[in-house]
Amino acid sequence: FERRDNDVYLEIPLSFSTAALGGEITVPTLTGKATLTIPPGTQTDTVFRMKAKGLPDFESHEMGDQLVRVIIQVPKHLSKKQVQLLREFEHESKDEGLFKGWFS
Repeated sequence: FERRDNDVYLEIPLSFSTAALGGEITVPTLTGKATLTIPPGTQTDTVFRMKAKGLPDFESHEMGDQLVRVIIQVPKHLSKKQVQLLREFEHESKDEGLFKGWFS
């Protein structure tokens, strides 16, 4: 955790499949664990705000927030089946125009 005023910041790794498909992950907070919903298509460096999961303000007693930055983890080792599936995904994505380059 990193504190900034009453807010706390946290970086958390996120699997490629969860980033692409969406889902729920468990994240640590100052008071225990909490569930964070990840929408489909989440990109690396996306920051999610968890309201009132930070530190209390001594004057107003309002709680700060917890901000969670996700870092997409790309697997370093793939099985043959995973490679084949990703190649099929890439082929279909090119057909749909998702990965057109600047010069195409």
